[in-house]
Amino acid sequence: DYTKWDRKNYYYPDLPKNYQISQYDLPLAEHGHLDIPLSDGETKTIRILRAHLEEDAGKNIHDNPAHTCVDLNRAGVPLLEIVSEPDMNSVEEVMGYSRAMQRLVRWLGVSEANMQMGHMRFEPNINLHITRDGKTYKTPIIEVKNLNSFRALQNSVAFEIERQYTEWEADRDGFTLEKLGKQNRGYDETRAQTVYQREKEEAHDYRYLPDPDLAPVVVDEKWRNRISGEIGELPLGRRARYIKEYRLNFKDADALTQDAPSGDLFESAVKLGATPKRCANLLLGPGAAGANRQGGTIEEASPSNVQLFDLTSMMDNGEVNATAGEKIFTILSDTRDRTTPPRQIAQAEGLLAVKDIGRIEKWVDEAIAANPDTVGEIKAGGKKQKKAFGFLMGQVMQASKGAALPADVQKLLRQKLLG
Repeated sequence: DYTKWDRKNYYYPDLPKNYQISQYDLPLAEHGHLDIPLSDGETKTIRILRAHLEEDAGKNIHDNPAHTCVDLNRAGVPLLEIVSEPDMNSVEEVMGYSRAMQRLVRWLGVSEANMQMGHMRFEPNINLHITRDGKTYKTPIIEVKNLNSFRALQNSVAFEIERQYTEWEADRDGFTLEKLGKQNRGYDETRAQTVYQREKEEAHDYRYLPDPDLAPVVVDEKWRNRISGEIGELPLGRRARYIKEYRLNFKDADALTQDAPSGDLFESAVKLGATPKRCANLLLGPGAAGANRQGGTIEEASPSNVQLFDLTSMMDNGEVNATAGEKIFTILSDTRDRTTPPRQIAQAEGLLAVKDIGRIEKWVDEAIAANPDTVGEIKAGGKKQKKAFGFLMGQVMQASKGAALPADVQKLLRQKLLG
């Protein structure tokens, strides 16, 4: 029911005081697991050995071949290290685990987990178990240090798998864990390969001892139960529910559960009456585009749940077409407007659907008159008919500035050109 702090002693330039505050035998948590999605739609359970708090070290910079610089800006900052069991057997599973972990810590509000900002990094341990003639060979365990992008993680693991197999093929009895042990390597993005750093120390090399300056942390059972009760539904569970309850496909349900606020916005709009599929399309279309432009989440780049419900209702009722609906969403997103009714935006921008068949017929007639070759291809049938019909539809929609309903345009074109 309590955890303590230990000093991990080592001499290295990135830690001038020569010890790191960490946790040795009583970590904050242990014996957990994380379920990861696989490409075939199944899940795999990855065991988690432990999670412990420690202080971050500095960073050595090797930009100049004549000397090494030490960046101590992050030294001493609290760091949560999560240690998984060796349950991943492919690059795909490594990437599935890393992305699932990023999603989970974002979902729980533990961290923004932006790897480019240094919020999160990975240090994979890689070795091969190769069976030949009834004998299993184990290659040396390589820890690749401080990977701060998914691309670096994927490429370094793939490179190590190939490198270790090649090394083992060249020296089957010498290139083994028993003879070479463990080592640390870095990843050189310029050369797209790992590079040797140093032999990896064992636990006894660090001479762990209790930190005399820091008191142990007593974990109150009531506090632990409260935190456990606040966790709620996790991403994989919510994704499965969206597929079953709202009939979303896997891709859409997965995208909407990348972070809790975006999923909450979707669900709150649907509970007001928004059509699930149309709501998802707006959030994952112009919503995702807005998030990319603004550098935030879908929820941050989207209108309110009430606006979202109103907009989907207008689209369902034919008051605006899909193109106009996306434009209204984008206007609300770019202006960060969470109060103006979508109908007001539609009126101001001239985006309300034109239901006057006479006006629509005028646009249709003008498009037919201006494109005789296209009309000929439609009437002739054959392979070009579908493409030509779509082009003429586009001309009418352009003339109406998106105000005509596609169903009305299609009906009139068919009547006039195909009988």
